[in-house]
Amino acid sequence: MESRNSSPLPDRCVPVAEALAAAGLPDRVRVLDESARTAAEAAAALGCEVGAIANSLVFLSGGEPVLVLTSGGHRVDTAALAARWGRAGLRRATPEEVRRATGQAIGGVAPVGHPRRLPTVVDEALTGHDRIWAAAGTPHTVFPTTAAELLRLTGGRLLPVGP
Repeated sequence: MESRNSSPLPDRCVPVAEALAAAGLPDRVRVLDESARTAAEAAAALGCEVGAIANSLVFLSGGEPVLVLTSGGHRVDTAALAARWGRAGLRRATPEEVRRATGQAIGGVAPVGHPRRLPTVVDEALTGHDRIWAAAGTPHTVFPTTAAELLRLTGGRLLPVGP
């Protein structure tokens, strides 16, 4: 269940909260008592379907970090997505590359609050949920959002991420 305390946010969540506030979405970050490191853990902690969890996955394309926000119920077909997106290819980023690109560790990567905006794809499957949840910088923080908000926040492109 989510924590209702008013303690300060973890340091890695501050840029996320600031980006959300700058976009007109203040006070969205929630601190959870349970881990939300995986989509299954997040869904269990929030009492929602795993498909309503927006996983933030970092890939490299031509050496450039890119972000794929996928429904927790989907796997990314890198060849199919690269073709749809018009990219030469996608390679999953290492944990070190993820941290360099986002300032956040795997399991807590948020869609926003990075040192610079990353080219982003939002999984079209996320549009099937009225409310979705995304990580907010740590494995114990999340924020509620919608696919439309994610597109606006990231400047992303809506595409299917599967085969």
